[in-house]
Amino acid sequence: MALSWNEIKDRALRFSKEWADTTREEADAKPFLDAFFNVFGITRKKIGTFEHKVKKISDADGYIDLLWKGTILIEMKSRGQNLDKAFQQAKDYTHGLKQNELPKYILVCDFDEFRLYDTEEQKTITFKLHELMDNVQHFGYIIGYQKKVYKEQDPANIKAAELMGKLHDRLEEIGYVGHPLEVYLVRILFCLFAEDTTIFNKEQFADYIVQRTNEDGSDLAAKIQELFQVLNTPVDKRFKNLDEQLNEFPYVNGKLFEEVLPTASFDSKMRQALLDCCYIDWSKISPAIFGSMFQSVMNPKERRNLGAHYTSETNILKLIKPLFLDELWAEFESIKTNKNKLAEFHKRISTLKFLDPACGCGNFLVITYRELRLLELEILRATYKSGQGVLDVSQII
Repeated sequence: MALSWNEIKDRALRFSKEWADTTREEADAKPFLDAFFNVFGITRKKIGTFEHKVKKISDADGYIDLLWKGTILIEMKSRGQNLDKAFQQAKDYTHGLKQNELPKYILVCDFDEFRLYDTEEQKTITFKLHELMDNVQHFGYIIGYQKKVYKEQDPANIKAAELMGKLHDRLEEIGYVGHPLEVYLVRILFCLFAEDTTIFNKEQFADYIVQRTNEDGSDLAAKIQELFQVLNTPVDKRFKNLDEQLNEFPYVNGKLFEEVLPTASFDSKMRQALLDCCYIDWSKISPAIFGSMFQSVMNPKERRNLGAHYTSETNILKLIKPLFLDELWAEFESIKTNKNKLAEFHKRISTLKFLDPACGCGNFLVITYRELRLLELEILRATYKSGQGVLDVSQII
């Protein structure tokens, strides 16, 4: 669960005091960044690597201080050094990155001054270490607080469906069909999402395939079967001599990996199709299309016209906002300073029921649920702001 902003600000304040006298890049950069990500409840090891090697424009080797692929590149300097040069150095490093590795943000820091550059909006935020507590919201994207905006047909969504469709077709061609195929693909999808959303370490699933299977794909099915078994086994019940790379995968409860499926069979093209799926940033796939995407993967005819088989997030909001959402938000705004009325309102929205009589994959219901949860978060913030009472999540319906 993501930390509350109050907790993040408390951690940021402690971090600022603890690292106030830090000055040296070589000695302090790594522990400084580990502690920085901990402010947001993030384990740095799961998302980023130190000293990531890249080729600069000059063809010389460069080493990025920290890279979270697709998210942020960080360049640290000793206190007082020129951060303009550090920023140029960081930009030069991006020329050596693959397309899917390019960061949304670049951060340069000398332990006292932070400069955060948004590569998409081309905006820079600058603040001092002691001001971190008041600027943590600029890093909200690393814990999912910043709401993603999706186009009518996000290219990432369409690309993901196409790549998963190729893998589906290859498996179907060899005779792996029906229920086993559906469950198999759901498990693969989980692994793809898991390594891009911090459930697994970054690229852990892709690295396992690249490093531990033959290029001809001859042993890939057996390796995946072994991985499924490991994911279904609590860490303390695994074999004592289990391969270390496998043992690093977490236990996944919920019975997703419980059913024993027939062992599939892969060749070099199928292995490459799976790796192509790995190279998509699955954290950017909209939940509004996930069900439709999977349905289209299983139906090649629908896959060719995916956009016609789901209602976009924009159009869903055009319906549900005037239907009930705008009214609920207006009511919240009118009572948000009244703690008793807020409590009644919170209880009431937990009892609301919604029906989609023409429901296919549930896109309308998924977005409705998400929007109600966003409203609930604002109710909780208004209820418990400024330390008014203690939030016990076990009491929330």
